[in-house]
Amino acid sequence: MVLPEIRFLRAAVVLAEELNFSRAAELLRIDQSTLSKQIHDLEDQIKLRLFVRNHHDVQLTEAGRHFVEEARTAILHAERALTSAAAAERGTDEILNVGRSAYIDRHLIATVLSIQLPLYPRLKLKLWSNYSHELARQVAVGKLDMALVSAIAETPRLSMMHLAESPMHVALQQESRLAKQEMLHLEEVSDRAWIVLAPHVNPLLFGAIQTVAAEKGVHATDVHQVMTAEEATELIVAYEGVAFLTRHDAARIAQDGIIMRPLAEDRLKIVTSLVARSDNKSRLVSEFVRAVGRKLNSSPVAEQGRLPL
Repeated sequence: MVLPEIRFLRAAVVLAEELNFSRAAELLRIDQSTLSKQIHDLEDQIKLRLFVRNHHDVQLTEAGRHFVEEARTAILHAERALTSAAAAERGTDEILNVGRSAYIDRHLIATVLSIQLPLYPRLKLKLWSNYSHELARQVAVGKLDMALVSAIAETPRLSMMHLAESPMHVALQQESRLAKQEMLHLEEVSDRAWIVLAPHVNPLLFGAIQTVAAEKGVHATDVHQVMTAEEATELIVAYEGVAFLTRHDAARIAQDGIIMRPLAEDRLKIVTSLVARSDNKSRLVSEFVRAVGRKLNSSPVAEQGRLPL
């Protein structure tokens, strides 16, 4: 069997992501006719139909969907082969690509990143920041070795070690009548302006708030979407609103007349996890995850879970 060239794999992956020859060709920095020929040559070589196309659109076949999923991994390993060789040339034994969400407690991140492995004394961590759901996707397709994420949906493609669990917190004005309570219920913040993290920041969290509120018959007078806790501050004051945030984010703005209270709703608890691919075969990744487990088991930072590797 003759294996396809990397350039053919990359062409298929980009076309599958864009489903448009013009945009895909632009991203690949080739002309459209060259891309079309590469896809044709690839399909001819492997004797499979990967795409169905006409003058208007492009669609993946079922065979194409499976092919592209594995092609992404093949490209990644080729790129890592070069990166690893270059790192060895510079004297670095191993590199771990670790994603981290900006919405996770800094102390927890520092704890995980302080891990040292005796078997890998020159281990280097390369850090990547993004939203949790995007980091989880990048781990699943092999672009990252692991990631620290919060509030993501479980999937068979990922193994998840639960590092910490915290109730969602509500930030509100200190002079509010609700400020006297140690914990708030969702029904108590009904008929107020709500400030929530936008769905592209964390779609699972955004959807959970809407679902639980609907089931309880709780309604907001208005809903404002923000990307950061700092953006919520002025809205809390201007609209006498309440902001639904992680404990870490709420603590950042709990000053100058704004306080935070935990939300008494089990279905809106925020779980922080370390995720890796469930089919991981890397000894380095396995050793690192085990070391995280040992360190957190000896620390009061988190409620520890298990990640089978």
